Amino acid sequence: MPKKVVLAYSGGLDTSIIIPWLKENYSCEVIAMIGDLGQQEDLEAARKKALATGASSAFVEDLREEFITGYIWPTLRAGAVYEHKYLLGTSFARPLLAKRQVELAKKLGADAVAHGCTGKGNDQVRFELAAKALAPELQIIAPWREWKIASREEAIAYARAHNVPVEQTTKNIYSRDRNIWHLSHEGGVLEDPANAPDESMWQWVAAPAAAPEKPTTVEIGFDGGTPVSVNGKKLDAIPLLTLLNEIAAANGVGRMDIVENRLVGIKSRGAYETPGGTLLVTAHRELESLALDRETAHYQQILSLRYAEMVYYGMWFTPLREALDAFFTSSQRRVTGTVSLALCRGNVSVTSRHSPYSLYRTNLASFTMTGYNPKDAEGFINLFALPITVPQEETQTKAQAAHHEAKAR
Repeated sequence: MPKKVVLAYSGGLDTSIIIPWLKENYSCEVIAMIGDLGQQEDLEAARKKALATGASSAFVEDLREEFITGYIWPTLRAGAVYEHKYLLGTSFARPLLAKRQVELAKKLGADAVAHGCTGKGNDQVRFELAAKALAPELQIIAPWREWKIASREEAIAYARAHNVPVEQTTKNIYSRDRNIWHLSHEGGVLEDPANAPDESMWQWVAAPAAAPEKPTTVEIGFDGGTPVSVNGKKLDAIPLLTLLNEIAAANGVGRMDIVENRLVGIKSRGAYETPGGTLLVTAHRELESLALDRETAHYQQILSLRYAEMVYYGMWFTPLREALDAFFTSSQRRVTGTVSLALCRGNVSVTSRHSPYSLYRTNLASFTMTGYNPKDAEGFINLFALPITVPQEETQTKAQAAHHEAKAR
């Protein structure tokens, strides 16, 4: 039995009831670790709540800078989007939280770590793969796989019975996860894919119909695939993403509703708000269209898909993910420049692209071509067509021979 457990704590419903549950069932000391990922919540209140509900100590860890530069930016450079839509906001947050949780466990002499992930979701895999990669000697406790609580309604009842204050009610049943990159919503009416999300569910991005009618233009600058400026002003990671979040959210940009394939084989439905991230992914992709050669761009699409799967599956601390990072760091060296976007009532359109490494040549692309001989295309087409013309010629020759043989008879 573990004597000291570090719990990844958010102050939400699940982790709030885990503190008394661990003490009841394991008779252990519980230390709460609260990661500040820019979730815009009162983390000091969460720390006090953890202490009030039985934690021996509670720590708030500011992980925002590391989160953006070490997890968000690499995933952005990789162009990784899961199943065409999901920008991986929760997926790459979990490995960082688990990493800090393990570091704290080692520092404080804990012999176990715990999390509040459900037994059928992706996050349990993400937390535990990270812990096993970084500290396989630590025991992992996953209450949702042990206790008899089977629903959020039962979890609320358990909280009330143990005098644990929670915000969730049977009417406000959504499970949410927020950080500086996104805000996710699960549960409630979303559990039926036939239901449209309630407007009251959205908490960050303005309703497109209520957004300003006049378009807003924003210019995003990149250096080696990494965002570095907004509207010509150089910004560090946190203020840059914060500003883009404000601009996009005010213009109704960044709402998304998806039915996705979880790693454990279950389809789930979720709604996501990713305002600044939507702008960054769009702008980055457009800049790549200028700066990447065709072969690198096409091959990168294959690796981007694999990278997205690895992030979604919780395989952050793996040799392959690190090797892919090396590839993308190299391929992104020329992805430098600016992209201007026009935002209007939930829509994003590209208005300009500029790069000192642009491979676009007006003299070649223009209908009034210079430096290009159209006659060269004839030989190229003939050579390019050989794999399909040679078999046809052979078939025709054999058919003609058979015809002549038949006539000779």
